[in-house]
Amino acid sequence: MTGPATSNYPYVEGDIGGHVVGPRMTPADGGAAGVRVLVACEYSATVRDAFRARGFDAWSCDLLATEGDPEWHIQEDLRHVLNSHRWGLWDLIVAHPPCTDLAVSGARHFAAKKADGRQDAALYFVRMILAANCEHIALENPVSIISSHIRKPDQIIQPWQYGHGETKATCLWLKGLPKLVPTDVVPGRSDRIHKMPPGPNRWKERSRTYRGIASAMASQWGDHLLRDERIAA
Repeated sequence: MTGPATSNYPYVEGDIGGHVVGPRMTPADGGAAGVRVLVACEYSATVRDAFRARGFDAWSCDLLATEGDPEWHIQEDLRHVLNSHRWGLWDLIVAHPPCTDLAVSGARHFAAKKADGRQDAALYFVRMILAANCEHIALENPVSIISSHIRKPDQIIQPWQYGHGETKATCLWLKGLPKLVPTDVVPGRSDRIHKMPPGPNRWKERSRTYRGIASAMASQWGDHLLRDERIAA
């Protein structure tokens, strides 16, 4: 989930529903290598690499440079990637849109963000992702105003359900995907993320996807994609 680098949201009226139908970049071969996954707004490569480890043709996209292998990273405006013949169609989009102007943890700043347009722009960015030309979409965010302005999440998960003894409520809005099933419920309910001290990289550390959750996404949603007849055909 990208922080300050994407706070301007360069998206204008007309983005929603205007996605170009491009070619499939990797021919479907009945296996994971033929399934294209875009992990949007991810600089860490955590989710991307979890899918790649299972053989999927997975790419990350962000305005920031990646911390992982740059060969599989698109450092570009997400709008251009979703609307480009160059990149073509995606079988799955896992998106982590910036939560800075959406999360209820920052409610004390909502009036100012509403007044200057930041909040409406952030919500429009979310709508653009959910309206993308893709049969399978997962959008992740903390507890936020997406629930009241667009729709309630399909699921809320916690790190301690996936091998990390911490608390961090994570909401998932799903299209064409099953809810994630907990893989490793562990003791411990540390709120480490909320107690992180202020600093220039605090937003980066708070935005990282837990590896246990990334692994569950790649395993469960990946298997779902491989069973989808429209992709396997």
